[in-house]
Amino acid sequence: MDQLLTPFQFEFFRYGFIAALLVGALCGMIGVYIVLRGMSYIGHGLSHAIFGGAVASYVLGWNFYLGAGLWGFVAALLINQTTRRYRIGADAAIGIITTASFAIGVAIISRYRRFTTNFDAALFGNVLGVTLNDILIIAAVTVFTLAIIFFLYKQLLFITFDREVASSYGVRVEWIDALFAFVLASAIIVSMQTLGVTLIAAALVIPPIVTRMLTDSFSHMMVGSVLIGALTAALGMYLSFQLDVASGAMIVLVGAFLFVLALALREVRRIRRPRLESELLVPITARDLLE
Repeated sequence: MDQLLTPFQFEFFRYGFIAALLVGALCGMIGVYIVLRGMSYIGHGLSHAIFGGAVASYVLGWNFYLGAGLWGFVAALLINQTTRRYRIGADAAIGIITTASFAIGVAIISRYRRFTTNFDAALFGNVLGVTLNDILIIAAVTVFTLAIIFFLYKQLLFITFDREVASSYGVRVEWIDALFAFVLASAIIVSMQTLGVTLIAAALVIPPIVTRMLTDSFSHMMVGSVLIGALTAALGMYLSFQLDVASGAMIVLVGAFLFVLALALREVRRIRRPRLESELLVPITARDLLE
Protein backbone atom coordinates (compact mmCIF):
# COMPACT_ATOMS: atom_id res chain seq x y z
CA MET A 1 0.00 0.00 0.00
CA ASP A 2 2.83 2.36 0.87
CA GLN A 3 4.39 1.72 -2.54
CA LEU A 4 1.14 2.72 -4.27
CA LEU A 5 1.09 6.01 -2.38
CA THR A 6 4.79 6.75 -2.94
CA PRO A 7 4.21 9.34 -5.71
CA PHE A 8 2.12 11.48 -3.36
CA GLN A 9 5.11 11.95 -1.08
CA PHE A 10 6.58 14.35 -3.63
CA GLU A 11 5.27 17.89 -3.75
CA PHE A 12 5.74 18.22 -7.52
CA PHE A 13 3.57 15.15 -8.09
CA ARG A 14 0.83 16.38 -5.75
CA TYR A 15 0.73 19.71 -7.56
CA GLY A 16 0.77 18.01 -10.95
CA PHE A 17 -1.92 15.53 -9.90
CA ILE A 18 -4.27 18.27 -8.69
CA ALA A 19 -3.62 20.34 -11.82
CA ALA A 20 -4.28 17.34 -14.09
CA LEU A 21 -7.47 16.51 -12.20
CA LEU A 22 -8.81 20.04 -12.64
CA VAL A 23 -7.72 20.25 -16.27
CA GLY A 24 -9.34 16.90 -17.07
CA ALA A 25 -12.66 17.97 -15.55
CA LEU A 26 -12.47 21.38 -17.24
CA CYS A 27 -11.74 19.95 -20.69
CA GLY A 28 -14.47 17.36 -20.27
CA MET A 29 -16.98 20.07 -19.39
CA ILE A 30 -16.21 22.30 -22.36
CA GLY A 31 -15.69 19.36 -24.70
CA VAL A 32 -19.38 18.43 -24.57
CA TYR A 33 -20.34 21.63 -26.39
CA ILE A 34 -17.43 21.33 -28.81
CA VAL A 35 -18.36 17.76 -29.81
CA LEU A 36 -22.09 18.45 -30.13
CA ARG A 37 -21.39 21.52 -32.25
CA GLY A 38 -19.24 19.44 -34.57
CA MET A 39 -16.21 21.60 -33.77
CA SER A 40 -13.82 18.92 -32.55
CA TYR A 41 -11.05 20.31 -34.72
CA ILE A 42 -11.17 23.73 -33.04
CA GLY A 43 -9.55 22.42 -29.86
CA HIS A 44 -6.58 21.19 -31.86
CA GLY A 45 -6.42 24.31 -33.99
CA LEU A 46 -6.89 26.86 -31.22
CA SER A 47 -4.22 25.25 -29.07
CA HIS A 48 -1.79 25.73 -31.96
CA ALA A 49 -2.95 29.32 -32.41
CA ILE A 50 -2.37 30.07 -28.73
CA PHE A 51 1.15 28.68 -29.07
CA GLY A 52 1.96 31.68 -31.25
CA GLY A 53 0.70 34.01 -28.53
CA ALA A 54 2.63 32.12 -25.86
CA VAL A 55 5.90 32.51 -27.77
CA ALA A 56 5.26 36.18 -28.47
CA SER A 57 4.47 36.81 -24.79
CA TYR A 58 7.66 35.04 -23.71
CA VAL A 59 9.90 36.99 -26.08
CA LEU A 60 8.30 40.35 -25.27
CA GLY A 61 8.34 39.68 -21.54
CA TRP A 62 4.57 39.92 -21.15
CA ASN A 63 2.48 37.99 -18.67
CA PHE A 64 1.99 34.53 -20.20
CA TYR A 65 -1.69 34.12 -19.34
CA LEU A 66 -2.61 37.64 -20.43
CA GLY A 67 -0.71 37.58 -23.72
CA ALA A 68 -1.60 34.03 -24.76
CA GLY A 69 -5.20 34.48 -23.61
CA LEU A 70 -5.73 37.62 -25.65
CA TRP A 71 -4.09 35.98 -28.69
CA GLY A 72 -6.27 32.88 -28.40
CA PHE A 73 -9.43 34.92 -27.90
CA VAL A 74 -8.76 37.00 -31.00
CA ALA A 75 -8.00 33.84 -33.01
CA ALA A 76 -11.30 32.27 -31.93
CA LEU A 77 -13.21 35.44 -32.86
CA LEU A 78 -11.51 35.54 -36.27
CA ILE A 79 -12.53 31.92 -36.89
CA ASN A 80 -16.17 32.66 -35.99
CA GLN A 81 -16.33 35.86 -38.03
CA THR A 82 -14.59 34.35 -41.06
CA THR A 83 -16.93 31.37 -41.05
CA ARG A 84 -20.08 33.47 -40.62
CA ARG A 85 -19.38 36.42 -42.92
CA TYR A 86 -17.48 34.85 -45.79
CA ARG A 87 -19.23 31.47 -45.93
CA ILE A 88 -15.98 29.61 -45.52
CA GLY A 89 -16.16 26.18 -43.94
CA ALA A 90 -15.24 26.08 -40.25
CA ASP A 91 -12.54 23.48 -40.88
CA ALA A 92 -10.92 25.69 -43.54
CA ALA A 93 -11.06 28.82 -41.37
CA ILE A 94 -9.59 26.94 -38.40
CA GLY A 95 -6.86 25.45 -40.55
CA ILE A 96 -5.78 28.76 -42.08
CA ILE A 97 -5.94 31.02 -39.02
CA THR A 98 -4.51 28.63 -36.44
CA THR A 99 -1.75 27.33 -38.70
CA ALA A 100 -0.70 30.88 -39.51
CA SER A 101 -0.63 31.70 -35.80
CA PHE A 102 1.44 28.62 -35.02
CA ALA A 103 3.82 29.55 -37.84
CA ILE A 104 4.28 32.98 -36.27
CA GLY A 105 5.38 31.27 -33.05
CA VAL A 106 7.84 29.04 -34.89
CA ALA A 107 9.17 32.04 -36.83
CA ILE A 108 9.77 33.98 -33.60
CA ILE A 109 11.60 31.00 -32.09
CA SER A 110 13.83 30.66 -35.14
CA ARG A 111 14.57 34.40 -35.03
CA TYR A 112 15.34 34.88 -31.35
CA ARG A 113 16.30 31.32 -30.32
CA ARG A 114 15.43 31.97 -26.68
CA PHE A 115 12.68 29.42 -26.24
CA THR A 116 14.34 26.01 -26.59
CA THR A 117 13.48 24.47 -23.19
CA ASN A 118 10.10 26.19 -22.97
CA PHE A 119 9.36 25.12 -26.54
CA ASP A 120 9.30 21.45 -25.54
CA ALA A 121 7.27 22.23 -22.42
CA ALA A 122 4.67 24.13 -24.44
CA LEU A 123 4.36 21.39 -27.06
CA PHE A 124 4.33 18.34 -24.81
CA GLY A 125 3.57 19.68 -21.35
CA ASN A 126 5.75 20.02 -18.27
CA VAL A 127 3.78 18.89 -15.26
CA LEU A 128 6.96 19.01 -13.14
CA GLY A 129 6.84 22.78 -13.43
CA VAL A 130 3.33 23.18 -12.04
CA THR A 131 3.26 25.50 -9.04
CA LEU A 132 0.64 26.38 -6.46
CA ASN A 133 -0.02 29.59 -8.38
CA ASP A 134 -0.73 27.58 -11.54
CA ILE A 135 -3.20 25.40 -9.62
CA LEU A 136 -5.02 28.48 -8.33
CA ILE A 137 -5.28 29.87 -11.86
CA ILE A 138 -6.61 26.54 -13.20
CA ALA A 139 -9.13 26.40 -10.35
CA ALA A 140 -10.24 29.99 -11.07
CA VAL A 141 -10.78 29.21 -14.77
CA THR A 142 -12.69 26.04 -13.85
CA VAL A 143 -14.99 27.94 -11.46
CA PHE A 144 -15.47 30.70 -14.04
CA THR A 145 -16.37 28.15 -16.73
CA LEU A 146 -18.79 26.39 -14.40
CA ALA A 147 -20.46 29.72 -13.61
CA ILE A 148 -20.83 30.60 -17.30
CA ILE A 149 -22.39 27.22 -18.08
CA PHE A 150 -24.70 27.47 -15.05
CA PHE A 151 -26.04 30.95 -15.83
CA LEU A 152 -26.17 30.49 -19.63
CA TYR A 153 -27.16 26.83 -19.64
CA LYS A 154 -30.34 27.18 -21.74
CA GLN A 155 -28.86 29.71 -24.16
CA LEU A 156 -25.79 27.55 -24.78
CA LEU A 157 -27.99 24.51 -25.39
CA PHE A 158 -30.23 26.43 -27.76
CA ILE A 159 -27.27 27.67 -29.79
CA THR A 160 -25.61 24.26 -29.77
CA PHE A 161 -28.59 22.48 -31.29
CA ASP A 162 -30.18 25.18 -33.48
CA ARG A 163 -28.41 28.53 -33.61
CA GLU A 164 -30.71 29.98 -36.29
CA VAL A 165 -33.85 29.35 -34.25
CA ALA A 166 -32.07 30.59 -31.13
CA SER A 167 -31.31 33.87 -32.89
CA SER A 168 -34.95 34.26 -33.97
CA TYR A 169 -36.03 33.79 -30.36
CA GLY A 170 -33.86 36.68 -29.25
CA VAL A 171 -30.83 34.80 -27.99
CA ARG A 172 -27.72 36.94 -28.47
CA VAL A 173 -25.85 34.33 -30.47
CA GLU A 174 -22.80 36.39 -31.40
CA TRP A 175 -22.29 37.61 -27.85
CA ILE A 176 -22.55 34.11 -26.40
CA ASP A 177 -20.25 32.74 -29.12
CA ALA A 178 -17.65 35.36 -28.18
CA LEU A 179 -17.98 34.47 -24.49
CA PHE A 180 -17.64 30.77 -25.25
CA ALA A 181 -14.55 31.50 -27.36
CA PHE A 182 -13.04 33.31 -24.38
CA VAL A 183 -13.84 30.38 -22.08
CA LEU A 184 -12.34 27.90 -24.55
CA ALA A 185 -9.19 29.97 -25.00
CA SER A 186 -8.80 30.27 -21.21
CA ALA A 187 -9.22 26.51 -20.75
CA ILE A 188 -6.61 25.73 -23.40
CA ILE A 189 -4.11 28.16 -21.90
CA VAL A 190 -4.28 26.70 -18.39
CA SER A 191 -4.08 23.19 -19.88
CA MET A 192 -0.90 23.80 -21.85
CA GLN A 193 1.56 23.14 -19.03
CA THR A 194 -0.09 19.85 -18.07
CA LEU A 195 -0.97 18.45 -21.50
CA GLY A 196 0.99 20.47 -24.04
CA VAL A 197 -0.25 22.02 -27.26
CA THR A 198 -0.21 18.78 -29.24
CA LEU A 199 -2.42 16.81 -26.83
CA ILE A 200 -5.06 19.27 -25.62
CA ALA A 201 -7.47 18.43 -28.44
CA ALA A 202 -7.67 14.81 -27.30
CA ALA A 203 -8.51 15.87 -23.75
CA LEU A 204 -11.33 18.05 -25.10
CA VAL A 205 -12.79 15.40 -27.41
CA ILE A 206 -12.29 11.95 -25.90
CA PRO A 207 -14.31 12.30 -22.63
CA PRO A 208 -17.50 13.65 -24.27
CA ILE A 209 -17.30 11.15 -27.13
CA VAL A 210 -16.90 8.24 -24.72
CA THR A 211 -19.85 9.48 -22.68
CA ARG A 212 -21.90 10.13 -25.82
CA MET A 213 -21.49 6.49 -26.81
CA LEU A 214 -22.97 5.43 -23.48
CA THR A 215 -25.94 7.80 -23.12
CA ASP A 216 -28.47 9.83 -25.11
CA SER A 217 -29.19 12.29 -22.29
CA PHE A 218 -27.44 15.65 -22.40
CA SER A 219 -27.34 16.05 -18.62
CA HIS A 220 -25.85 12.57 -18.22
CA MET A 221 -23.38 13.35 -20.97
CA MET A 222 -22.25 16.52 -19.22
CA VAL A 223 -21.73 14.87 -15.83
CA GLY A 224 -20.17 11.76 -17.35
CA SER A 225 -17.75 13.77 -19.48
CA VAL A 226 -16.51 15.73 -16.46
CA LEU A 227 -16.03 12.55 -14.43
CA ILE A 228 -14.29 10.68 -17.25
CA GLY A 229 -12.06 13.68 -17.96
CA ALA A 230 -11.02 13.90 -14.32
CA LEU A 231 -10.56 10.13 -14.00
CA THR A 232 -8.51 9.95 -17.19
CA ALA A 233 -6.24 12.77 -16.07
CA ALA A 234 -5.75 11.38 -12.56
CA LEU A 235 -5.02 7.85 -13.75
CA GLY A 236 -2.77 9.12 -16.53
CA MET A 237 -0.75 11.20 -14.08
CA TYR A 238 -0.31 8.28 -11.72
CA LEU A 239 0.76 5.88 -14.47
CA SER A 240 3.12 8.46 -15.95
CA PHE A 241 5.02 8.52 -12.67
CA GLN A 242 5.10 4.74 -12.29
CA LEU A 243 6.13 4.11 -15.91
CA ASP A 244 8.34 7.22 -16.30
CA VAL A 245 6.37 8.44 -19.31
CA ALA A 246 5.33 11.99 -20.25
CA SER A 247 2.19 12.88 -18.32
CA GLY A 248 0.30 14.45 -21.23
CA ALA A 249 0.90 11.45 -23.47
CA MET A 250 -0.17 8.99 -20.77
CA ILE A 251 -3.36 10.94 -20.05
CA VAL A 252 -4.31 10.77 -23.72
CA LEU A 253 -3.44 7.06 -23.91
CA VAL A 254 -5.69 6.32 -20.93
CA GLY A 255 -8.47 8.27 -22.65
CA ALA A 256 -7.93 6.30 -25.85
CA PHE A 257 -8.13 3.07 -23.84
CA LEU A 258 -11.46 4.16 -22.37
CA PHE A 259 -12.67 4.95 -25.89
CA VAL A 260 -11.81 1.40 -26.98
CA LEU A 261 -13.70 0.04 -23.96
CA ALA A 262 -16.72 2.16 -24.90
CA LEU A 263 -16.58 0.77 -28.43
CA ALA A 264 -16.44 -2.76 -27.05
CA LEU A 265 -19.41 -2.10 -24.76
CA ARG A 266 -21.36 -0.68 -27.67
CA GLU A 267 -20.61 -3.80 -29.71
CA VAL A 268 -21.77 -6.04 -26.86
CA ARG A 269 -25.02 -4.08 -26.69
CA ARG A 270 -25.48 -4.48 -30.43
CA ILE A 271 -25.01 -8.26 -30.22
CA ARG A 272 -27.36 -8.66 -27.26
CA ARG A 273 -30.05 -6.39 -28.64
CA PRO A 274 -29.75 -6.49 -32.45
CA ARG A 275 -30.89 -3.34 -34.18
CA LEU A 276 -29.74 -0.92 -36.83
CA GLU A 277 -26.28 0.55 -36.32
CA SER A 278 -27.64 4.05 -36.68
CA GLU A 279 -30.00 3.52 -33.78
CA LEU A 280 -27.14 2.91 -31.38
CA LEU A 281 -26.08 6.53 -31.49
CA VAL A 282 -29.21 8.56 -32.12
CA PRO A 283 -28.97 12.35 -32.20
CA ILE A 284 -29.81 14.22 -29.03
CA THR A 285 -33.11 16.06 -29.41
CA ALA A 286 -34.83 18.87 -27.53
CA ARG A 287 -36.74 16.27 -25.51
CA ASP A 288 -33.45 14.88 -24.21
CA LEU A 289 -32.53 18.31 -22.85
CA LEU A 290 -35.39 18.16 -20.39
CA GLU A 291 -34.33 14.85 -18.87
